[in-house]
Amino acid sequence: MDLGIKGKKALVCAASKGLGRGCAEALAEAGVNLVINARGAEALEATAAHLRASYGVDVVTVAADVTTEAGRAQVLAAAQDVDILVTNAGGPPPGLWSDWSRDDFIKALDGNMLTPIALMQAILPGMIARKWGRVVNITSGSVKAPIPQLGLSNAARTGLTGFVAGTARQVAEHGVTINNLLPGIHATDRANSLDDGVAKAQGIDRATATKQRQATIPARRYGTAEEFGAACAFLCSNKAGFIVGQNLLLDGGAINATI
Repeated sequence: MDLGIKGKKALVCAASKGLGRGCAEALAEAGVNLVINARGAEALEATAAHLRASYGVDVVTVAADVTTEAGRAQVLAAAQDVDILVTNAGGPPPGLWSDWSRDDFIKALDGNMLTPIALMQAILPGMIARKWGRVVNITSGSVKAPIPQLGLSNAARTGLTGFVAGTARQVAEHGVTINNLLPGIHATDRANSLDDGVAKAQGIDRATATKQRQATIPARRYGTAEEFGAACAFLCSNKAGFIVGQNLLLDGGAINATI
């Protein structure tokens, strides 16, 4: 399928690996030029080299922590004129509700709510002026079904979801769409880390912990970054202009809900 976005320009955050890289690769395959961001310069440059060689697109790298004011300034300096914005940031650590301080909540909000909002506020005016734009926020399945030990993430990502719900309907008339992708468990470093935690707690190896978690998913496997990226690229395409303010769950059926 021709997505109709060849020659567009996208900013993809946390794009050096995992789901962010999956999104960047799918957009590059569609002919989109990229500004990609991550904190680690080495992995970021390796990803950029792969994308250039594989798809022949322009790729600008910005190694910075986009959750900080200084990092956002660096990223936005390279990406003010983008047509597509994909926001993404690692989630805050798990824990117990009674252990989190105000500082813990502020850090979670900065990373998973306020940073995506700041990027949208900076980039949406240009999209509106050009009468075309796509924003996709990578959030979490926890906004549909909260995960008890991930209370910091539940709170911050749900706040972002509420902001998007209203904002998406304000900018849609200008040809700009905003939607959210809600991943369940995907085969990424994050999944490995969580499986390692389960393995340690239960005194088992990681492979066994992984099989246990896969058994809780109707698809009986983890998702892949490639299929996640394909969903992102579709939402960014010309084919998806009538999808506004939605939350697309990619979890292999793990969340048991009718709607």
